[in-house]
Amino acid sequence: MYGNAAISRAYPGLIDAATLIGGTQIQGRASFGGNLCNATPSGDSIPAMIAHSAVAHIEGPGGHRHVAVEDFCTGPGRNVLGRGEMLVSISFPAPSSGFGANYMRFIPRNEMDIAVAGAGTSVVLDNGNIKSARVALAAVAPTPLYVSAIGDAIAGKPANEETLAEAGQIAKDAAIPITDMRGTIEYRKHLCDVLTRRSLQIAIDRAKENA
Repeated sequence: MYGNAAISRAYPGLIDAATLIGGTQIQGRASFGGNLCNATPSGDSIPAMIAHSAVAHIEGPGGHRHVAVEDFCTGPGRNVLGRGEMLVSISFPAPSSGFGANYMRFIPRNEMDIAVAGAGTSVVLDNGNIKSARVALAAVAPTPLYVSAIGDAIAGKPANEETLAEAGQIAKDAAIPITDMRGTIEYRKHLCDVLTRRSLQIAIDRAKENA
């Protein structure tokens, strides 16, 4: 994916995720569809796809159906696919003018590790204000977590530090992580705040370049 210049320009959040998943050999064989069907809460591609408003297309004995990616995972390692069904494709809307996106994560090591927390974000800017926004979090809930409340709260507001701070606090409040060997509940919630603010800022900067 990241070898295609047109895709890289149009879907920057997807490229952020694609460059993070595994090493070169894994990236050459893996697919976003496989990452989605694996339904791991820490799956790096899933928040990025949610930020890009992706839709999963499913075929099975009952015919064809469409599921928004934020609704695809139902629990750790579980998804909406029924008996005999298969994910056949994932579609992404064409980005509009003023669109920008990003995915970032925090990990203990630089490569081939599982996120302690991650944030996928996108914005559409209109005259310096946030027309719309989408934020999804990784590794802080039983499934990748789409925080629709952030988009509701910051739509129409200026793309400034105060607005980003509000988004970060909502992300922190929405997260329902566990404590494990990679991090505590408190630490992961703090990361949700920090990563959401930083990721949104990158998305905003990219949106300005795409205006």
